[in-house]
Amino acid sequence: MSSEILRVRTVVIGAGVVGLAVARALTLEGHEVLVLEAGNRFGEGISSRNSEVIHAGIYYPEASLKARLCVDGRQRLYEYCKSHKVAHRKCGKWIVATNHEQSEKLENIKVGAARNGVALELFDAISLAGATPGVRSVSGLWSPETGIIDSHGLMLSLLGEMEDAGGQLVLRAPVTGAEVSGGHHRLSVGGSMPCILEAENVINAAGLGAIPLARKWHGLPDDQKPDQWYARGVYFSYSGRHPFSSLVYPVPEPGGLGVHLTLDLAGQARFGPDVEWIDHEDYSVDPDRVQAFARGIRAWWPELEAHRLKPAYAGIRPKLSGPGGGFSDFRIEGPGDHGIEGMVNLFGIESPGLTSCLAIADLVKTRLA
Repeated sequence: MSSEILRVRTVVIGAGVVGLAVARALTLEGHEVLVLEAGNRFGEGISSRNSEVIHAGIYYPEASLKARLCVDGRQRLYEYCKSHKVAHRKCGKWIVATNHEQSEKLENIKVGAARNGVALELFDAISLAGATPGVRSVSGLWSPETGIIDSHGLMLSLLGEMEDAGGQLVLRAPVTGAEVSGGHHRLSVGGSMPCILEAENVINAAGLGAIPLARKWHGLPDDQKPDQWYARGVYFSYSGRHPFSSLVYPVPEPGGLGVHLTLDLAGQARFGPDVEWIDHEDYSVDPDRVQAFARGIRAWWPELEAHRLKPAYAGIRPKLSGPGGGFSDFRIEGPGDHGIEGMVNLFGIESPGLTSCLAIADLVKTRLA
């Protein structure tokens, strides 16, 4: 590794949608920003392995970071997409109950969403039948603010703005070590052109790698290095025609929102994700899981033709609590949390991270200040 020390004001580690949003916001504030990405391309991790849904902010506990940042971020994201011509559609979402016990849960979801400032409309079975042909349910909630987005197009736009303002993205540049040194942060960067970087500010937005990186960050207190669990969710695409123009979700299950129907901007349907706890990063999709998918989907869409389900892709959620651990909020921790100037760690940035990315970026600016 080169002994030369390169100095830069601000480094963002990770070029997913959140890292790029943070880098854009800081660059527009006048920071000299360098984005380090370990992979061959930007946005290849969590940001490219999700359902591309713009969430309304329904399920999160009142006053949690996820609730506040999702609701704020969702409105800002729609405005950004319009002004920057990022492909998206506010298609709405149904949450359907297939029995009376689930109907009671819908009432609780409606009340909780209202506390977050999200208005949902409750439909009975007769009203729902006309709005959702083919869906078997006893009641349902309608979320008009839910939508879908071209996440790659969003990241291209954020990256373009960041670079136009003077920021720079460096690919194949993994951070192999870090320490607090003399009021600055010294980063060991690997790859084909290894070097030492010294930065005034560092934002750790490395997704699944954020906690492993924090664990080897010399000078960061041990109580600021949380544990992490991996929850894999797989998706199956659906070939051929279907009757849906809006998203359809079952009542949530522990660890996730259940196997639900999402649409891409071309109208193709896909189902997922499910929840599978794993102990290492693995994006394989077991085709045999199609049977469990089919059973879950047929609970609310009996006309499903299972042979049309094809393995698509898998994503991994960086969870801050394991199986049965309950709700975990985003952890966005700056000097006021760990006592180290110029450092912000972003832990547990799973859904609704995409929806919240612009609001997260502003919060990072506040944490740095």
